[in-house]
Amino acid sequence: MGLRERKKERTRAELQRHALRLFRDHGYAETTVDDIAAAAEVSRSTFFRYFGTKEDVVLFDDVDPVMERVMAAVPAGTPLLEAVRTVLRESFGSLDDEARALEEVRMELARTVPAIATILRERNAFGVEQVAAMVGPATGREPEDPEVLLFSAVVLGARQAARARMDAGRATSYVDELDAMLGRLEGGVPLAGEPVRGHSS
Repeated sequence: MGLRERKKERTRAELQRHALRLFRDHGYAETTVDDIAAAAEVSRSTFFRYFGTKEDVVLFDDVDPVMERVMAAVPAGTPLLEAVRTVLRESFGSLDDEARALEEVRMELARTVPAIATILRERNAFGVEQVAAMVGPATGREPEDPEVLLFSAVVLGARQAARARMDAGRATSYVDELDAMLGRLEGGVPLAGEPVRGHSS
């Protein structure tokens, strides 16, 4: 990036940080674009230069580029599941405490605000095909390979399990819970070999 592009990215990230703090402290629905602009000490028109809507503030993912850099640095020959966990841990570990806490807020909003969840579904964000498009090249296989698709679906299943734990109040950090779920897979799919118990009459 040139200097101008880097400055724009910093401004966009700073606007998002102010917005996420307001969403966390006052609620998403209760926070307006004017509130965000005032907190960031910019005009309303400046906000709309960087984000088309309030939803776009949540949809902007500043961690993805970090994850791509971490993935590129994973040594060749690293087992795939270990590589996925490494990317997750190192990417979020590179954030300072507030940035990580705000990323947790962003992910929670992406899951719980209906308008944002709808946009993500329409974009097929975090779909099997999207994950397979990354897993395939990393393993030297085609994204349509059945094993690539199955692994991608299992990773998404771990995401859903982590979310279920969060929804049930059994976990406080989505990132840590997802890492724990992926760790459970290292020994194989849990319960896969467990015999089914019949119901007694």
